[in-house]
Amino acid sequence: MAIDTYTSPADYIKKTTRLFQDRETAGGLALIAATIIALLLGNSQWAHTYHHFLEDELLFEFGDHFGFGLKAEKWINDGLMAIFFLVAGLELKREIMVGELSTLKKASMPLMGALGGMVVPALIFVALNIGEKSISGWGVPMATDIAYSLGIIGLLGKRIPSQLKIFLVALAIADDLGAILVIAFFYSHGISWLYLGAAAGIFVILLLCNRLGAKSMWWYVPLGIGLWFCFLHSGVHATIAGVLFALTIPVKPKLDSAAYKERMTDNLKALEHAKTHEQSPLENPKHRKLLRAIKRDTNASRPPLLKLENRLVGFNAFFIIPVFALANAGVKLDVGLVEVLTQSLGLGIILGLAVGKVLGIGLFAYAGERLGFAERHPSLSYQHIIGMGFIAGIGFTMSLFITNLAFTDAALVKVAKISILLASLAAAVAGIVVLMLAGKKSTGED
Repeated sequence: MAIDTYTSPADYIKKTTRLFQDRETAGGLALIAATIIALLLGNSQWAHTYHHFLEDELLFEFGDHFGFGLKAEKWINDGLMAIFFLVAGLELKREIMVGELSTLKKASMPLMGALGGMVVPALIFVALNIGEKSISGWGVPMATDIAYSLGIIGLLGKRIPSQLKIFLVALAIADDLGAILVIAFFYSHGISWLYLGAAAGIFVILLLCNRLGAKSMWWYVPLGIGLWFCFLHSGVHATIAGVLFALTIPVKPKLDSAAYKERMTDNLKALEHAKTHEQSPLENPKHRKLLRAIKRDTNASRPPLLKLENRLVGFNAFFIIPVFALANAGVKLDVGLVEVLTQSLGLGIILGLAVGKVLGIGLFAYAGERLGFAERHPSLSYQHIIGMGFIAGIGFTMSLFITNLAFTDAALVKVAKISILLASLAAAVAGIVVLMLAGKKSTGED
């Protein structure tokens, strides 16, 4: 889906939202394929080569005196995933500015659902793992994988209300914010105040660029790379740099809607007198000049935040997330189901994602509506909410990511990853069944 160059600023915002949803839905299918490939590689005769490649160092040298290298797995988990979190931050900022989180009325139900979907899984996990060394993984079942979830919802097509997809997007973005805060405050280790101070200084400069009206990404991108580099060495996980960078990207365009409309009107009037019906743009210099002016003004009317999101959303959905899955989902399936279910770690993750998510989302959404500060869309029944709650139990990308931060013991990592895969599969199947039985209703009456 391409963004039309000559759409109005308001239409551009709407098309950006649709582009995000469409790309994430299709990206979910790419993520499923990448997961299958990773599992096949991790359990094949090439497993050693696969894992050895992830341990290889990739070095970038700049001249004779400066080189910078990380293991391939770290480039993916700390580098590419910083861009993933940047996109998440841009999506969150857009939703707060003009989307489903822009007013309390719109945001109330998704926010209540997201809160319940984080609190209840974490409580279930803690109850089963308290006093165990696996307790550090309490953040693993809190996450929702937006790409996987939208991919599954997309498979159901018109069998479900369109509003359910919007609800899921808002809930998952709010859920991402919760996961970001958990990573920042609970999964950061060995703080370097020197690098953290440098990161804070760069962040302030980025805010000043925004405040002073700088709109070009040439001001922001070099500073954003510097921000990531400082966070990489600060002890606070490097991906947080992506979120903070997103917060500094300007929302206001160079040309506001009123000025854009006035200039467009003048240019169109001029085009009418430029003999466009007699000569092509190649033959008519005035015609070419006016077309360039229209293109320049149209581009200037685009909010920088939306332009950056449009450039990154496809790269994120079709490259970053599948590559992350290829690097992290290739766990060797040599631990039996009984062994996983009899360990507090495995049981905590599976019950947290497959049961805790739907329980938390459903109960908190219901409580919010009954208490009068959350409003359910008329097209959604609670059967839809429950089905979507199961789908939200697909933790995958974020759950795998937090697993890498929570555990250093390879045995715990293996059990956690297998549990995430099992829980995500169970949640997806349950969600599809419930939503197909719920169907599409014209009202929200239960």
